[in-house]
Amino acid sequence: MMRLGQSMEGAVIVRELMSTDVMTVLPETTLADAARMMLAKHVSGVPVVDGKGVLVGMLTEADLLRRTELDTQGGAPGWLKIFLMPSALASDYVRTHGRLVAEVMSERPVSVGPQAGLTEVAEIMRKKHFKRLPVVEDGRIVGVISRADLLGVLAMKLIERPAAERSDKAIGAEILAALARERWAPKSGIRVHVADAVVALEGVIFSDSERQAIRVIAENAAGVKAVNDHLVYVDPGSGMAIS
Repeated sequence: MMRLGQSMEGAVIVRELMSTDVMTVLPETTLADAARMMLAKHVSGVPVVDGKGVLVGMLTEADLLRRTELDTQGGAPGWLKIFLMPSALASDYVRTHGRLVAEVMSERPVSVGPQAGLTEVAEIMRKKHFKRLPVVEDGRIVGVISRADLLGVLAMKLIERPAAERSDKAIGAEILAALARERWAPKSGIRVHVADAVVALEGVIFSDSERQAIRVIAENAAGVKAVNDHLVYVDPGSGMAIS
């Protein structure tokens, strides 16, 4: 079982967001019962634990995509695979025909600790395409964190507003500093003018992606009320300028 991540002090951690009312199943639970539980609770996956509450697997919707009952088990294997990989074919047969959770579940599930930070959790979910992760402490499952939990934090962050208005000079300085930190950003030729918290962007860019990214930097500066884009696109191949 993989164990990932510890948060930086002061950051939001998994313990603050995870659901502690965790539905689990045993390895000997039938797939029929497990599927009914997942449907009733509207969850895409369920942790599998042994009699002592130790995490031993994970059963997800993805584990149930290839089934004979749905006629989604795939076509017949070629003769080369039959000859060279009979054990792999046998494993496939178990997963497409098995009736118990233990026969279908994903073993060695990835888990996180309650002190893990959101950066680690989001990276795992993105790379592994996971919708939820079990949270394990001292070998036992203590919670589950899902994409929806992260989405709740994002929603709160997006509606936050600065407590006080900022000067135009401070806004402009923040935007220029942010541009200087980014390797993709033009290091010269971008001018930032701020008047009454309205930002005007001028200068030359060489791709629409640069234009959008520069706008996003300006929009994210605290205190900004609006952004006016006067950037001029110059085609790198022809040198033609397009406002």
